Amino acid sequence: MACCVSKTQKRTDIALACKELFVKHHHSDITMSQIALTAGIGKGTIYEYFANKEDIVFELVAILMAESNVRKQEKVKNATSTKEKIKVFFEFFYDEESSDLRSIYKEFMSISLLNPNQKIMDFQTNCHHNYKQWVMQIMQEGVDKGEVIPQSLHLIQGMFTFGTGIFITNAITTTVIDIEQEVNNFIDAIFALLTKQN
Repeated sequence: MACCVSKTQKRTDIALACKELFVKHHHSDITMSQIALTAGIGKGTIYEYFANKEDIVFELVAILMAESNVRKQEKVKNATSTKEKIKVFFEFFYDEESSDLRSIYKEFMSISLLNPNQKIMDFQTNCHHNYKQWVMQIMQEGVDKGEVIPQSLHLIQGMFTFGTGIFITNAITTTVIDIEQEVNNFIDAIFALLTKQN
């Protein structure tokens, strides 16, 4: 008896089959024929699951972010200080595990800026809210433990603005020589100001 595959699972399977294609090439340079060939399906079948190439990028971002969040959650749980936990949060910008997600996310940001729609805006808003709440919880735990001063909570939006800025700057300029060092210098400087003095 043949096994039934849900439409959601088939969408995921097609997107993941094409991941390397989207990692290595700009979405505008990829044809639907290439996608079909890579996924091992007919060109017409793609349109049963995706409206266009941008929809595939969107699906890939959602899948890869979910995977990244699982890894991040485990690393945050194992970190011993508030500063280490925040550094784990910012590893996305330079760690090897996130390289595919970074590549696809650049494509997603390009699509978001050029062709914003309600679905993309809702997704971005939801991600921003969830990540901000996660960092807020980490910082609140640091305040509760007496590791950092209560005013730390007021810098969370600034940290996100820095993260977005360093990501874009690194993607479109050559001014960031070592993004890992830049990120860690920023976090070290912030925590030097926020750490409670004994």
